[in-house]
Amino acid sequence: MNFFKAFLASCLGSLVAFLVLCVLMVFFFMALISGLSSDPVTVIKDNSVLHLQLDAIISENEIEDPLEDLPLPGSIATVGLLPMKRAIENAKTDPKIQGIYLEVSTFMAGYGVAREIRESLVDFKTSGKWIVAYSEFYTEPSYYLASVADQVFVHPEGEVEFNGLSVEVTFFKKLFDKLEIKPQIFRVGDFKSAVEPFMLDHLSAENKLQLNELMSDLHTTLLTDVAASREVEVTRLKEISDNMLVTNVRTAREHHLVDSVAYFDQVQANLRSRLSLDDDAEIPLVKYRKYKKSYSGYSGSKNEIAVIVADGDILPGKAQNGVIGSDTFSEEIRKARTNDRVKAIVIRINSPGGSAQASDVMWREIKLAAEAKPVIASMSDYAASGGYYLAMACDEIVAQPSTITGSIGVFSVLFDLSSFLDNKIGITFEEVKTGEIGEMITVTRPLTEAEKAIWQKRTNEIYETFTTKAAEGRSMPVEELRKVASGRVWTGAQAKERGLVDELGTFDDAVKRAASKAGVEGDYRLRFYPVQKSFLQEWLSEMEENSQAEALQEGLGEYYDTYNQLRKLKNYQGSQTRMPFELRFE
Repeated sequence: MNFFKAFLASCLGSLVAFLVLCVLMVFFFMALISGLSSDPVTVIKDNSVLHLQLDAIISENEIEDPLEDLPLPGSIATVGLLPMKRAIENAKTDPKIQGIYLEVSTFMAGYGVAREIRESLVDFKTSGKWIVAYSEFYTEPSYYLASVADQVFVHPEGEVEFNGLSVEVTFFKKLFDKLEIKPQIFRVGDFKSAVEPFMLDHLSAENKLQLNELMSDLHTTLLTDVAASREVEVTRLKEISDNMLVTNVRTAREHHLVDSVAYFDQVQANLRSRLSLDDDAEIPLVKYRKYKKSYSGYSGSKNEIAVIVADGDILPGKAQNGVIGSDTFSEEIRKARTNDRVKAIVIRINSPGGSAQASDVMWREIKLAAEAKPVIASMSDYAASGGYYLAMACDEIVAQPSTITGSIGVFSVLFDLSSFLDNKIGITFEEVKTGEIGEMITVTRPLTEAEKAIWQKRTNEIYETFTTKAAEGRSMPVEELRKVASGRVWTGAQAKERGLVDELGTFDDAVKRAASKAGVEGDYRLRFYPVQKSFLQEWLSEMEENSQAEALQEGLGEYYDTYNQLRKLKNYQGSQTRMPFELRFE
């Protein structure tokens, strides 16, 4: 009996000790978070250099990470485009910042985002300050950014990729044939090719045409920018690119793409020389995340310009990471519309599209807001299909020349899995219905001819709605609008020529247009919506997802991208206003 008493007492004591330890750990962790997130103002030394490391995920906005320097699993490493632009803008006039040291090897964003950063760097140089770029190797997008520098360094055994753009489309038709999966496809527009990977094993003539013209125009824009910075003729750069004349760092230097072939210590010596430092002196580099804490973005103005960020695929419901939820977005628009302090709204769009219904829900809220106050669209990497659906409700549209936009078209797809389920797995279904028409969204049987006719009719109606509203928004006859629709994708420059975009410019240009139309030039402050989750919220919600993704990526290797595309197929069910392909620049 005494033994059991002692045993129970020991268990109880251990339990109490464990609970106390848990409570103490919670308080410790909260104190750590609080201490690290208090963000005391950073004091910048005289004669400092802003250090920009762009080998990170570039998002439209960024999540504050107070534990970024700690080796924690699942830690989020993102750099926000818009906060970074503010930092570069501040450094331009900061007397303590002498220049920028730029490090970028692998740039993880599109050319629209790259051009936003590059334009900010070009503006920075108008102050007379310098930029030095160094990398052990440059990919095509990273060299595009680095080319803006006064001096471009590359490692002696490094690489400079400069052989043009390429895009690869993955096709699933043969896989579906083997698995006996039958996609049932309804579309409007010869160029609405998002469903081609399900029905073909090659590019259609229309898709090949639009891809060729799109890539050619985008490449010309990029070469023009590089030519201006490197003082090399565009035609010469195109010759170098088309014939891949740059095969190593020596030829990169011969063709004036880089200025110096050097080791890291030699680059450091160059920086010391620019700062008039002794040979063994420490270079006062200040990283972006630290630098942005050195200044205040606070404005005492009572006038607000609300920036509502639409970043990701468009789906009904609440917003998630990488998803524009129509419920969340609409709520933010309504708040901005009814808030008297908000004098104008900028819709920042980075989206290839998605659900047609969700796009229309958000279009309505933007339209109502535009009746109350100025609303300007600012296009990032993508504002295509459903992304363009949002933009066309705005008073004006500002795009980068390299923005991928347009894709005014509609498709609907339902996957018939009945043969796969029956023949491969051994599962069958039987439907009981009250009328001739059964369940309209089903994977367990093929659609009847009558049901197919209904789906095609509905797809046609959505296209009619899309093009009619687009024509109204662009103040052009619907017949003229449809000539540049049909699901065709354009660059921002091409879209402007065809009346789909009002102005070519940056996010800052869109903000200036909004301020001007609202009559608050020089007297406003920016507020970004939706409000970002706290670091802790984001970290906890994404730890499991990130761990799973890392495990899959390690296991699948080069096939991970293909798996990701297959995983996304569930979002293609139903009617979609989605870009006809996913661009992954190689």
